Amino acid sequence: MEAAGYTTLTRQSGLMREMQTVANNIANISTTGFRREGVIFSEYVRQMEGDPSLSMARASGRQIDLSQAGLSQTGGTFDLAIQGDGFFLIETPQGERLTRAGSFTPSPEGELVTMDGNRLLDAGGAPVFVPPGARSVAIGKDGTMSADGTPVAQIGLWQPTDPNSLRHQSGTLFSASGVEPAQAGVVMQGFLEDSNVEPVSEVARMIQVQRSYEMGQKFLEAEDERVRGVIQTLGR
Repeated sequence: MEAAGYTTLTRQSGLMREMQTVANNIANISTTGFRREGVIFSEYVRQMEGDPSLSMARASGRQIDLSQAGLSQTGGTFDLAIQGDGFFLIETPQGERLTRAGSFTPSPEGELVTMDGNRLLDAGGAPVFVPPGARSVAIGKDGTMSADGTPVAQIGLWQPTDPNSLRHQSGTLFSASGVEPAQAGVVMQGFLEDSNVEPVSEVARMIQVQRSYEMGQKFLEAEDERVRGVIQTLGR
């Protein structure tokens, strides 16, 4: 295969990955706390022995959109949203994870957990407990949780020490090389944060990527026909 074919194939592979990413964004338009992802293209230059260098596309980078999404009021005592920077810290079997999805519920042991049963951690990295028999639970904007007027815990807001290390794991969970307390975030009780995916822009991007992929496919087919024609001509 000639250089043009290799270059086009690397571009096609990147476009396919971007299409999958856009499709995942669209599928999570209604997912609480979901963060839109994008694919980063970069140039990979390979030095060919005896020939000019070959420039190819790489789409191995991921970009996570951390922009604020809208808040939906639910009135739920343990429905929490973050306005501003920061994440909730969750304890999972795979380790600590960050999330913006703040739908929690007390477990039979009194711990606040996600729908998957993962425990919410406080500002010190310990599980958050709701005292048994508490008649009313209030959570302040700084994360302080009070039961019947008595402070019992402070829900922590965290951020990655290196934003570039943030990696989407599954659903609305993210991993990071390290975490530190967030300074500017505010906890909103009785609210949930929406997905920050913009449906119109994502659909437009999907159409654009699909058209680019089809153009590359047509080029590869034309190149294949050209090579076949040359082989047939030389073989006569």
